[in-house]
Amino acid sequence: MTTFWTPVADFDAAYDNSAAVAGSSAFIGEFGAQAAAFREAAGARGRAELDIVYGTDARHRLDLFRPDRDRPQGLVVFVHGGYWKALDKSVWSHLARGARDNGYAVAVPSYRLAPAARLAEIAEDVARAVLHASQAVDGPIRLVGHSAGGHLVARMIASDSPLPASAMSRIDLVVPVSGLSDLRPIRRTRMNDILRIDAREAQAESPALLEPVHDCRIEAVVGADELPELRRQTHALASAWAGLGARIAASEIAGTHHFDVVASLADASGRLARLVSA
Repeated sequence: MTTFWTPVADFDAAYDNSAAVAGSSAFIGEFGAQAAAFREAAGARGRAELDIVYGTDARHRLDLFRPDRDRPQGLVVFVHGGYWKALDKSVWSHLARGARDNGYAVAVPSYRLAPAARLAEIAEDVARAVLHASQAVDGPIRLVGHSAGGHLVARMIASDSPLPASAMSRIDLVVPVSGLSDLRPIRRTRMNDILRIDAREAQAESPALLEPVHDCRIEAVVGADELPELRRQTHALASAWAGLGARIAASEIAGTHHFDVVASLADASGRLARLVSA
């Protein structure tokens, strides 16, 4: 089957996920409430370690949720989205439930945001968080990230990765969900007034323009009802990296948009939860 991508006429509209989903603001509010309830329940059972410090900035904090077993199967790290300029770990805690119930410890970090931090610095924060969590949990490491987080988890295994070899060597699966793999179009949006991505940075921080440097399984996922540019970005990463020998596949989840595409992480039998804990 041949896929035709329509040339972008309005870059702001092409990347405006909130405008593309009716009632999108309600999703963040609902996620925040579910996340708070999950943290409370996990804490009451002694299975949540909250606000672990992994660096010097106030946003260098992560939450670690442990399964109901003495030895976790491994570590899953969930990296949130928000176009590198919004949100934090507190909105997404409940998405740890699926992998946790399947026997994995799950880390959910916050990181510095633009404009206070450049993209390379944000990637360094994620690498530092992954390394810190990896020192607390043995076994394989799986990275899953949503939207800007999808970009960041792919960045961890791309050229000039800020992630130390001790942690990278343990990664056996990376799942970018609705990830941004080519940052050049973002430079043409109004949000770049905040992000300040320049031509050099777009080249240096775009996974699709870099080479994969770690041999692991990569499952790039996007909602079938997402904006065409988000879908194209997902397939672009798979195309670029498969051509360089990476074990990567791209798939679309039917009936999901940019916000509910990650919902199945909260259910042990959900598609994404089963994927990251297989």
